[in-house]
Amino acid sequence: MIYLDEAASAPPRREVLEAMWPHMTAHFANPASRHDPGLEAERAVKDARRRVAHQLGARPAEIVFTSGGTESDNTAVKGIALAEPRGRHVLISAVEHPAVLESADWLGRMGFTVERLPVDAEGVVTAETLHSALREDTTLVSVQSANGEVGTVQDIAALSAVAAEYGVPFHTDAVQAAGAMPLRVKDLGVQALSLAGHKLGTPKGVGVLYMDRRTRFEPLIHGGGQQRGHRSGTEDAAGAVGMATALESAARADVVEWRRRRDDFIAEVQETVPGARLTGSENQRLPGHASFLFAGRSGESLLLDLQQQGVWCSSGSACAAGSSEPSPVLSAMGFSPDEAQTAVRFTFGADVSAEDLRRTVEALRA
Repeated sequence: MIYLDEAASAPPRREVLEAMWPHMTAHFANPASRHDPGLEAERAVKDARRRVAHQLGARPAEIVFTSGGTESDNTAVKGIALAEPRGRHVLISAVEHPAVLESADWLGRMGFTVERLPVDAEGVVTAETLHSALREDTTLVSVQSANGEVGTVQDIAALSAVAAEYGVPFHTDAVQAAGAMPLRVKDLGVQALSLAGHKLGTPKGVGVLYMDRRTRFEPLIHGGGQQRGHRSGTEDAAGAVGMATALESAARADVVEWRRRRDDFIAEVQETVPGARLTGSENQRLPGHASFLFAGRSGESLLLDLQQQGVWCSSGSACAAGSSEPSPVLSAMGFSPDEAQTAVRFTFGADVSAEDLRRTVEALRA
């Protein structure tokens, strides 16, 4: 099997599972308990929080462990908008993950004015577009760091600088970008950032929300006051340790070589597969992402053909699986519904070999 669907979920990393195992077995106690086993679990969570903060250039107190990217996005978008007193106007990009889109739509039902920032043909939100949409009563801007369907990377530092001119908090969904590009929050200029562990090699159900300590937000989950009241609920020591280990492991990837294999794969597909058309930015894209439209082919039928040859990929976001509607991302980029139905994406980690990618091209040509 050649697995090229890591934008949906990456294979668990062995070192991550080994780091988690003691906290799923011997060190199982509740981190809130004051006996020795509980204190051991608490130390593990604190150490993991410190390690995650180090990877993001943040303070440990600004790291909130969650159940995944969806919860992190919901907490940031809803929490900041509800707590910010300046107004009830929210800006998000038109190509956001459903966790952001649906959170913003919920705010719309609560009386907020929600605007979707348009993108160009490569899926990019420009600083000029954002500047023209900002208002005195804008409470939040949310733009993803990278798109999971077409791989386009946004210039978050430039966009957040525009929002900062108005004093507007900026959130970025960095779920797809983690491990593929630097995510130092001060360099990005963001007040909130979301991550999901299963894109980096943890089991599903682990996530992180960075929230700048000076940013007002209303917690999504209330209860026993864990994590300084930012996210109540018994803390998952194993998940926290796994997240820290996965971020550290991903930081060691050879991104230059990763990009080279991606570029070679894209070039070979374009040169040898009739009707193949790259989507997303040609230059500003994730190192392990290649997405195409295949003229005259149904994306779903092509996926079935590839599966029969041992290649596993997808036609778009796994979070929209089962939908018969054309991709909102491709629609926002100006593609017709018929064109969007031909989409296939290939997403792979730094460990996928050039030979696997060569065999994938052969499968596409078959």
